[in-house]
This record gives sequence, C-alpha cells and structure tokens, in this order.
Amino acid sequence: MSVVLLDIGNVLVDVDFTVFCRKVSRHGENGAEELYGRYCVSEFKDLFDKGAIAPIDYLETIAGDPETRPMTIRELKTAWQDIFSPKNEAPDSVREIMRSHTVWIMSDTDPLHFTALLNNVPVLRTAERYWLSFEHGYLKRDPGAFYELLSLSGKNAEQFVLIDDREDNCRCAGSCGIRAVHFRNWSQALQELQDL
Repeated sequence: MSVVLLDIGNVLVDVDFTVFCRKVSRHGENGAEELYGRYCVSEFKDLFDKGAIAPIDYLETIAGDPETRPMTIRELKTAWQDIFSPKNEAPDSVREIMRSHTVWIMSDTDPLHFTALLNNVPVLRTAERYWLSFEHGYLKRDPGAFYELLSLSGKNAEQFVLIDDREDNCRCAGSCGIRAVHFRNWSQALQELQDL
C-alpha cells in the first residue's frame, strides 16, 4: 500500500483566480490583470503560500492597492476564498484510491484558501494527513518540500506517489525518488496510478 499525495488545485477542485481579480478590481479588466500579476502568480503570493506573510497582512496589502476598489477586509477575504469549484469526479475517484492506498493531501496553498476548502469540499476531510506549504515553508517545486516530507514521515520515497497537475512539481518529486502522476483528468490519473 502506497501513500498517495494528492494535490488540491485543479485536481480536487478547479481554481479560477480571475474571479477574485474581477470582483475586487477598481479599474475593470485591466485592473484585474494587474491584480492577478501582483497577488496570484507572484513572489508575494509564493511567500504567502510558504507562510512567510500573515493572512491579515496579505489582505491589507491588497486592500491598499490603488487597483483595488474600496472593500472591507471581510469582503476581501470572502472574495479571496470564493475561487474554487469542486470537480464532480473527485469524491468517487478519491474513494477508489482509498481502497488500496492511504491518502494524504500535499498542497501549495495559503491558510485562507485551505480553511475555505476544508469547510466546503468534504472529500478533503477524508485524508489521513495534510502537508501544506504554509505550514512547512516549501513549495512543491522545491526539493525541500519532499525531503522534509520524507524526513518527518519516517517513510521511504518508494512508499509515496504524488498526483499533481503541475509538471514541475512532478519532476521535483521524481528528483527526490518519489513517483508522480501528472494529472490531466481523473480517468487518466487513476489508470496511471494503477499502472505504477
């Protein structure tokens, strides 16, 4: 029995940061693109995902951005958390995996997103353990994420399989001796997992 490390974004749920950016933009689509670049795909976001920035500081920075329309911190927090939609196939697929494997969640995420996901995506609550970037300080494209996983879990690399939608994360896991399935859809991922 292997431990399957399941990513969350674009594996268990679809993620659309543009929903947030459009909702909070003061200047329409152009402003939304600016916000996306600053807060959704940036070094600043990476620091938030690694736990180096507190949630309130992150939200206050966005609130103070000239591209952001006037909103309370609570409104910003709700908008930030409201970017996910569950993948319909995920619950049955995770149950299928759990018939012969242990499931752990391994995700590059921030505490605001993870709290919202845990509250709204029941399949997440079936996992045995959670390895979250904001708690451990590493993103999965950094080998340190996997070396820490191996060190703290007391397990060997051969006991793990990563299922992740990002090819760079899969390559990084492979460089640490952990097998990986590059997720494109659930039928493909289940078949590749079975073939490993």
